[in-house]
Amino acid sequence: MINANPNDRALVVNLLAESFDDNQSVNYIVKQDSKRVQRIRVLMDYSFEICSLFGAIYLSNDKKACALIVFPDQKRTTLKSILMDLKLIFFCVGLGGIQKTLRREGLIKKIQTKEKMYYLWFISVDKSNQHSGIGSKLLQEIIEDGNSKNLPIYLETSTLKNLPWYERFGFKIYHELKLSYALFFLKRDAGKL
Repeated sequence: MINANPNDRALVVNLLAESFDDNQSVNYIVKQDSKRVQRIRVLMDYSFEICSLFGAIYLSNDKKACALIVFPDQKRTTLKSILMDLKLIFFCVGLGGIQKTLRREGLIKKIQTKEKMYYLWFISVDKSNQHSGIGSKLLQEIIEDGNSKNLPIYLETSTLKNLPWYERFGFKIYHELKLSYALFFLKRDAGKL
C-alpha cells in the first residue's frame, strides 16, 4: 500500500463516492434530493480532508482501492475544521438533517471506546475490480500497520454482506445500533495475526 497525496484526492473521492452510493449509513446523513450524488462527493471530499489532517489515506499499489484512517486522539477543533463542518452541513447534510445527524453521531460516540485506536473510516475498491483480492490485500496491510502501531482497529458498517469478510480478518462485532438501518460496530485487537 502507498500513502495518498493531495494529487490523489479526485481518485480517492471517486472511488469512495462510487462504492458508497447505495450505502445506508452514508445515505442516512446525506440529504436525499436531486443533488444526492454530488452531496456524497462532498462527504467523501470532507473525509479525505479530515484524514489528511488527523489520520492517513492509503491506496493499493495499483490505485484501485483506498482506505481512510482516523486517529481520534489526534483530532482537534480548529478554525479549519469548523469551516469544513459548516461546508458539510450546507452542501451535504442540509439544514433539515442537522438534528438527525448530530443525534446519530452522539449515539455512535457513546458506543465507541475512548481508548487510543486506529479507526478505519472507509475502505473502498473500484467496482470493476471488486472480488479480485485487492480489498483483502489492502485490509491485511492496514491490519499490519495497526499492529505496527500497537493499536486496535475499529470500524462500523451498515453493509451486512461485508460482515463475514471483516470477520475473516479477525474483526468481532461488539455492538449493534438500530437506527432506520442496523449499524454494526467491529473491533480487531492489536497484535493478532
